[in-house]
Amino acid sequence: MPLPAAVYHPRSPQNSDYYRCVEDYFETFVQIYDEHFSRQYGFWRPYLEKVIYRYLDCGDLHNSFARVKCKDCGHEYLLAFSCKRRHFCPSCHQKRVVEFGEWLCTDVLKKIPHRHFIFSIPKILRRHFLYDRKLLACLSRCAWEALKVFLQAAAPENDAVPGAVIAIQTFGDLLDFNPHCHILATDGCFSGNGAFRVSPPVELKKLEVIFQHNVFRMLLAKGKINSETIAMLSKWRHSGFHVSLRQAQDGVCGNRIWPQDETAMENLARYIIRASFSQERMTYLEREAKVVYKSKNKNDMTNKVFPALEWLAAMCSHVPNKGEQMVRYYGWYSNVARGKRQKSGRDDDVPAILEPQGDQRPSGKAGRG
Repeated sequence: MPLPAAVYHPRSPQNSDYYRCVEDYFETFVQIYDEHFSRQYGFWRPYLEKVIYRYLDCGDLHNSFARVKCKDCGHEYLLAFSCKRRHFCPSCHQKRVVEFGEWLCTDVLKKIPHRHFIFSIPKILRRHFLYDRKLLACLSRCAWEALKVFLQAAAPENDAVPGAVIAIQTFGDLLDFNPHCHILATDGCFSGNGAFRVSPPVELKKLEVIFQHNVFRMLLAKGKINSETIAMLSKWRHSGFHVSLRQAQDGVCGNRIWPQDETAMENLARYIIRASFSQERMTYLEREAKVVYKSKNKNDMTNKVFPALEWLAAMCSHVPNKGEQMVRYYGWYSNVARGKRQKSGRDDDVPAILEPQGDQRPSGKAGRG
């Protein structure tokens, strides 16, 4: 006997703490933002008002819907339209995350080893990216240029080209503004003959120095900092710039992700564009007009209590502008390179994997893959 068809159960966003908080305070929030929150959370962007209104209508049959009907059995149901807002609507963003993970692993990434890098910057520089979101694209380019130079220097081939997918995240654990790059990079370089040369162990400190230099040069050219600021930060014992390889955690990935580990790769692809917050970690105290947000670290009992209006301000600081790209593709994975390979019919070729040349020894923590 055939299995019974699944029953469609419409979601009810109106029952969540998150929805009720937004519904209760969004009108007041829009009116007072410039006076109370622009200094801490950035300038008011009119696009945010549209995002909030669209979210409040998302999944509500009273606003708009499609009628879905089976031609064979005649069964039909109503499907409410979604808002498709990034980082503000939990449902729509999660759908985007799942689709992105599947697409990236199927159509972009090759069957070679990869690594997951995280590039971060000091707190003193983060405010520039809060007030000028165009700098986020420049930060992505700074990270890519550093990584490209580093990987190409270890490859003997003259035409060596690495590949990277870089996702910009602007949020920290407790919704603080913390712009940083999550990079899914090839663990080596491709060459023109279709082979892939695995990179020797990564020396993260040297990579960090290159990244720091690129960011300083970019901000100086944009007029955001001066030479005195660069001199001051360069003298600090801990500069605040940090490059790390993500350790194995929650089944996402380890230092090196092997081609056969498809589950880890897809989980990582989803992780790098995850939502800026978790509904499970928030509690809306309606009578007190506050939101309690828990740390994602299960061993850390730290909670942050927001006034409801400030919670909305913190949330909105992580919403991208309309059309703003938060994921970029470089090198072998760039849109131009992929388009050329598809046109020539070579995009599906499986590269031969070559080991590093010479007697290379691991360099500290970075060498344990």
